Amino acid sequence: MSRFTKYHMVLVGVAALILLMSLVRIVSGQNDITSSGTFAAALLLAVPIGLAGLGGLWAERAGVVNIGLEGMMVLGTWFAGWAGYQWGAVAALIAGLLGGALGGLIHAIATVSFGVDHIISGVAINLLGPGVTRFLSEVFFKEGTPAAEAGAGITTSPAITSPAPEVSLPVLSDGPDVLGWLENTHWFLLSDVAGILRGLTHNVNILAILAVLLLPLTFFVLWRTAFGLRLRSAGENPWAAESLGVNVYLIKYVAVVISGAFAGLGGVFLVFFSTKYVEGQTQGRGFIGLAAMIFGNWRPGGLAAGASLFGYAEGLRLRSTGAITSFFLVGAVLLLVYLAIQLRRMLSPSRPAELATVGAKEYALMGGAVVGTAVLFWLWLTVDQLPREFVFITPHVLTLLVLLVASQRLRMPKADGVRYRRGEQH
Repeated sequence: MSRFTKYHMVLVGVAALILLMSLVRIVSGQNDITSSGTFAAALLLAVPIGLAGLGGLWAERAGVVNIGLEGMMVLGTWFAGWAGYQWGAVAALIAGLLGGALGGLIHAIATVSFGVDHIISGVAINLLGPGVTRFLSEVFFKEGTPAAEAGAGITTSPAITSPAPEVSLPVLSDGPDVLGWLENTHWFLLSDVAGILRGLTHNVNILAILAVLLLPLTFFVLWRTAFGLRLRSAGENPWAAESLGVNVYLIKYVAVVISGAFAGLGGVFLVFFSTKYVEGQTQGRGFIGLAAMIFGNWRPGGLAAGASLFGYAEGLRLRSTGAITSFFLVGAVLLLVYLAIQLRRMLSPSRPAELATVGAKEYALMGGAVVGTAVLFWLWLTVDQLPREFVFITPHVLTLLVLLVASQRLRMPKADGVRYRRGEQH
């Protein structure tokens, strides 16, 4: 399939998804499914996850497994809060980037220079990040310090003096609120599109716009430049790259430091969102970003889809606990679509002759899809309100299910996690 056709398939898929959400909204009566508030919250919740995942993408494309994203994000939050209350948003941005990059540098020294197992080093970074930031808070935010007089505590920094501004994109959300009027009409499809566009373009944090732009920039750098080719070759076969004159050690160092900087930038966004550093505010987003990166098959577009999925689920949970039950209907419809596609393939006269050898597996999957469809429809018809505990874990369960489905088509870089030593080819 050509790249031109792939892009059109993506557009068709997005259009079909919006149509499905509109139908579910009409049937269920849950207007928050496509409301501007839900999508505005989804964007804010997806950005730190996407930035952490972007950090994992840079490191793992260079062959270094980075599960230390959570610790690097924690370092970014503390340094952003510490610098932000003294010198403002720009200082918070720079300090958060440097804090995350410092975590990436430690990880690079351990894995690239000393050959420490990548998982062990990542776990150490995740333990080191909260420990170091708590120690720094004890030193800089304790009673009697200037920060404490400005409102700091042991677990929180003073508020940032000048938070990052919010902007509305021209034409769509700048001027008369036409999109808001269309959204409130609740017309089929038209109000859904208006709500989505308004949520993604009205009063958007400028750092969120920067984060979105980093996705195509990453694709361009890694897949359209000589530097990106060298970096990806270090993750596929570092010894072959070495034989062509690539400085694999330097490439890995640069990739992992950039990885930490992106995770730190995710921490900066959390500080901007809450206007200050708060201990524990990352709440596992570094791990979820890693999961989104894996779901995206180590590519920026897939990563964006994974982060958006989790952000939307969490945003919908915060906006309306009742709307969470609509996921049952959405899941049932998606399973029906899967069954229709499988039946079409099986009934097609162009099916290969070797179908008989894999028929049992396909029938088992279709049988599971039929049972799943029936169960989800039954749950949607009978459950009015999920218990609060189930609502809280819905985004996490959704992430696990998506990873389970996506694991069937994943292809990680071949040398990801492999210990590299110049001249010692495995």
